[in-house]
Amino acid sequence: MQKKNSSGNVSGKGYYIALVLCAVAIGLAGFLYYRNAGVKDVILQNPTQSVVGTQPNSDVQAVATQPNEQAQPTTLPQKPSKVQAPVEGKTVAEYSMDALSYNQTTRDWRVHDGVDIAAEAGTSVSAAADGEVYTVYEDEAMGMTVVIRHDEGYTTKYACLSQEVAVKAGDAVTAGQKIGTVGDTALLESQLGAHVHFSVSCNGTVLDPADFLS
Repeated sequence: MQKKNSSGNVSGKGYYIALVLCAVAIGLAGFLYYRNAGVKDVILQNPTQSVVGTQPNSDVQAVATQPNEQAQPTTLPQKPSKVQAPVEGKTVAEYSMDALSYNQTTRDWRVHDGVDIAAEAGTSVSAAADGEVYTVYEDEAMGMTVVIRHDEGYTTKYACLSQEVAVKAGDAVTAGQKIGTVGDTALLESQLGAHVHFSVSCNGTVLDPADFLS
């Protein structure tokens, strides 16, 4: 009788042990699934890492958004009466939204929504046109950033600035007014050294800064 009860107890314990192991396995599988799903969500939310492919005539992989197949609007609102480049220097990376361009830092091919203008660190960066500072923030990838809104829906963005900026949200600025200085805070473009990443949009549509400044 004691042997029978002992056998039953062992069998019962084995059942519960198996049940616990199954629960642990299910929990682990669920954790791995949601963690992977979270990684995919981050990649999809980051416009610089949403498409993986291979650039023609290159064995370097491309990690970028799809090139913009839609042409810029043929008719744009009147530009500000006075516009100027935010800083004088050499353009080290061109605007490229309709084709992938090589990023020296990430060593892949991706779109580029602005121009990168190299200049000595500490050089003054000016507002490209009259407007109002919309926001000042530190972007995880592009470093210290100032965004200015102008008339007719135009917006200019100045990234990779040094930490000390000269304006704050709500400030009215005029073309040529200092808003900050050249820095090297953009992790995504660190191989370019000190420079300003300058981009332009109009009513939400990204534009070639050269067209805005011409």
